[in-house]
Amino acid sequence: MLSAFVNAFRTADLRKKIFFTLMIIAVFRLGSVVPVPNVNIQQVDTCRRLAETGEQAGLYSLINLFSGGALLQLAIFALGIMPYITASIILQLLTVVIPRLEALKKEGQSGTAKITQYTRYLTLVLAVLNSTAFVTLAVNDQLFQGCPGIVYSKDVFPVVVMVLTMTAGTALVMWLGELITERGVGNGMSVMIFTQIAATFPTALWSIKTARPGASGWIVLLMVLAVGLVVMAAVIFMEQGQRRIPVQYAKKMVGGRMLGGTTTYIPLKVNQAGVIPVIFASSMMYIPVLYSQFRPESEFSGWVQQYFVTGGHPIYMVTQFLLIVFFAYFYVAITFNPQDVAENMAKYGGFIPGIRAGRPTERYLSFVLSRLTLPGSIYLGLIALIPSLAFILLNANQNFPFGGTSLLIIVGVGLDTVKQIESQLQQRNYEGFLR
Repeated sequence: MLSAFVNAFRTADLRKKIFFTLMIIAVFRLGSVVPVPNVNIQQVDTCRRLAETGEQAGLYSLINLFSGGALLQLAIFALGIMPYITASIILQLLTVVIPRLEALKKEGQSGTAKITQYTRYLTLVLAVLNSTAFVTLAVNDQLFQGCPGIVYSKDVFPVVVMVLTMTAGTALVMWLGELITERGVGNGMSVMIFTQIAATFPTALWSIKTARPGASGWIVLLMVLAVGLVVMAAVIFMEQGQRRIPVQYAKKMVGGRMLGGTTTYIPLKVNQAGVIPVIFASSMMYIPVLYSQFRPESEFSGWVQQYFVTGGHPIYMVTQFLLIVFFAYFYVAITFNPQDVAENMAKYGGFIPGIRAGRPTERYLSFVLSRLTLPGSIYLGLIALIPSLAFILLNANQNFPFGGTSLLIIVGVGLDTVKQIESQLQQRNYEGFLR
């Protein structure tokens, strides 16, 4: 593996891509610590420390996860890449519902470029809405409960400047991610969110150590690291697991030549939905919490603050687990269409051995996919509950890093990036990372 790293840096083109990616990441992290205008930096830092150690630690860990700690600092890149991810998911869902978008998707590269353009526009709209919501909370002294004075002025112009700065920061982050995709290594948006989540790991691990005095803090930290390595190995094992459906293509004569007769397979992953169900479930769980922030005096807000903020209550855990299972089935159903796969196979003369083409193939694929989605959804639910269990067992609040969305994204993005570097090394006859 060390020789593979050396070979990667010896290759001029690959070395340039790696350094370019690292430069973009450095710019991205710089923008995540520079605050927007009209923010009292010292007061924000004090309020953030109190919030992360108080009763609302679970709430602030949830909304701060995808910003790498930038959101609660009201930084330029406070919204991070989440508006783009949300816009991408919305467009992907609308592709199934709106015939125009479905037709664009089938047009190939030109249609995909058009959908990408729509995604950018929707990202800016969501950035305006999100920045307005969080700036409003900050101006009304509701971003940190019981800790006012985080903005210098509440006049219209300074507040508008704050909103526009956060929106412009989101647009810049989106552009930086596309630069990584075009000129760097890996998928730009995935690398950006990987960077945001990985940036919170040192602080989260240190908070686990400082939660207990003396040598017991180091013992708990070592236990957490050991458990984290085991969980990471399990996540890698599950993410790599797949069911390969064999496909045989019939031989046919084309221009006097015999073509076809090849055998391939359809890879169906155990976790076909990826991390999307966890993101959907986390968003749904956050909606009542956000409502309680705007209406703290209502009876419903009190119930939400009691059961849905810390994340350690059984009602919270069961609700999150059931939502993840539901969204796993929902997302797989709209992203993998067995009917289209069966029709494409029949069009090119392909068939599954022992299964007739057409409707029987469609039913067989649906049956296999449903059987795979069950363990995949349960696996996602259990991984997502690890921070809640850590809150109960270790008093590690929601800063526990080895679980939930963070670990799934870090492992997934890490594997994809390593595979991309591996493929580029193999093209140059070098030994890669995974050998």
